[in-house]
Order: sequence, then structure tokens, then C-alpha cells
Amino acid sequence: MRLDVCGVSVALDGHPIVHEADLWVDEGEFVGLVGPNGCGKSTLLRSIYRALRPAAGIVTVGGDDVHRLPARQAARRTAVLTQDSPADLDFTVAEIVSMGRTPYRADAAADEELCARALERVGLTGAAERIFVTLSGGERQRVLLARALAQQSGLLLLDEPTSHLDVRHQLEILHLVRELGITTLAVLHDLNQATAFCDRLYVMNAGRVVAGGAPAQILTPGLIRQVYGVRAVRRTQLVFERFKEER
Repeated sequence: MRLDVCGVSVALDGHPIVHEADLWVDEGEFVGLVGPNGCGKSTLLRSIYRALRPAAGIVTVGGDDVHRLPARQAARRTAVLTQDSPADLDFTVAEIVSMGRTPYRADAAADEELCARALERVGLTGAAERIFVTLSGGERQRVLLARALAQQSGLLLLDEPTSHLDVRHQLEILHLVRELGITTLAVLHDLNQATAFCDRLYVMNAGRVVAGGAPAQILTPGLIRQVYGVRAVRRTQLVFERFKEER
């Protein structure tokens, strides 16, 4: 399901945070949104999943303005995995995943099958009765990803999904998302990982989208110095390939 963000501006407490942002994600693409801390990435993402209403502009998913859709319909189109997902949920894995079925009318048998398939896709078959708080950080993120899959939305939004994970679990989550083939927009901090996993990138700075395109084309030393204020040297990245070989 295609995402289009057209001229979106967002203000918080009267202060402009995002300025006339334009981006799009085509069906099946994995697109990254990168930029320094405080540049407006998460704020822009929140406007896409309706946590914030834009002061100007429009966000469409599947051709419809998400801020005009009823909440249940909007939830059927967009699933979200945020960086601050609670780690102290006293529920079983199955209960957490079943929360993804909330936007739909209850059909217990069908819902149970969908949740089982979602757990299988994230490699957690057999973990349904485990308690969420007993899981490792990587396992928790996979459970929350399974919940998003059970939601059966056409668009997946990720806000720094690997921020609290070690390197191996970071790669596992990004590899898994990549293999799902769902239209995905992800806020990422690690430029090497963004280059390895994303089809395209958008770069934000001071609330504006300043560049967009294939990672190799836009992540130039000049742009990185301009946006991040650091010098960069481009080298061949083999992290993803080595990870796949080891698995």
C-alpha cells in the first residue's frame, strides 16, 4: 500500500518542528528516514500514524487521507512499532500478538490462526505461552513485530526499532523486516545499516527533508558533513552479507 506525504508541517506547543515535508513510499519498498537527533524524524512519523495532526499538508495511505479515516479503518492500513514500546507488559506472547486484531470484528478461530502465522513469520513458533517480560530485547521486538503483522496493515512504520538491541539483534530485526516485503518507512540512526537494508532514503535536517534517493547516491561525504557536522569516508559495506552467511 503506497504512502504519500505532501507538504506536511507539524508544530508542537506552537513551535514549528517539521516544515513542508514531502516523501513517498511505493508498495513493497523499504524506505529509511535518517538525520541527526532532534531534526523532526519521529515527529513526522507520528503525523503519519495519526498521533499528531499536521498543521498543513496531507498524508495519504492507499490514496486516502489518514486523518479523515475513522480510527478503525486507519488502523487496518497502518501498523506501528515504536522505540518506546513498554517492556513490562504482564501478558503472554499470544495475548500481545492478538492485540493486533483489535481493529477487526472478532472471529476467534480466524484471529488465532492469523496470530500463529505472524509468530511463525518472526521465528517465535512455540513461544505463544511465554510471558512477555521474560523475553530478551530481540525477542520482544519480534513479538511486537508479530503484533504488527497480525494487524494485516498495508503499511508498516518503524521508529528506531533497533535502538535498544545489540548488533546481532539489530541485524536480525532489519533482515526480518526486509524479507517481509511490506511497504515500510523506518526511522533509523545507523547510516551503515540504512544503506545496507533500505531501497531508498530520505534525509532530514532542521525539520526539513533535504535529500531523497538511493543510499549510494545521496549519502555523500559532503551531505553527511552538512547534515551531521562530521567528516565521512565511504567504504564498501559487508556487514549484511556476513550476517546472512553466518545464519
